[in-house]
Amino acid sequence: MRKGFLIIAAISGFFAVALGAFGSHGLKHIATPQMIDIFNLAVEYQFYHLFALITVAFASHWVHSKLLDWAGYLFIAGTVLFSGSLYIYVLSGVKWMGPITPLGGTCWLVAWLLLAAGIWRHKMD
Repeated sequence: MRKGFLIIAAISGFFAVALGAFGSHGLKHIATPQMIDIFNLAVEYQFYHLFALITVAFASHWVHSKLLDWAGYLFIAGTVLFSGSLYIYVLSGVKWMGPITPLGGTCWLVAWLLLAAGIWRHKMD
């Protein structure tokens, strides 16, 4: 899944840059400063976790563990749930998206722990 994680990270990077530019320029006239801050938080955390996904892809060259695979899947799920729910909330005003955001954060927390556990359990050659 290394290649798949790298491809998804690259696509996520594209969208993070595009959405960041939209947040900086396009939202000025249609959103409050507080909503723009929320949107920018989604972009910021999307960036952090695309690099986490790249880390998983490269670490899997040396560490062969299903824990790393699960970490990668959860980094992706966390991005969709956390950042995605915030994007939808800001752009649509749909308030029920709010409770979805912490689920994404939880996915990221578990992913970080799985990444650490996978590396910890790996026997060095």
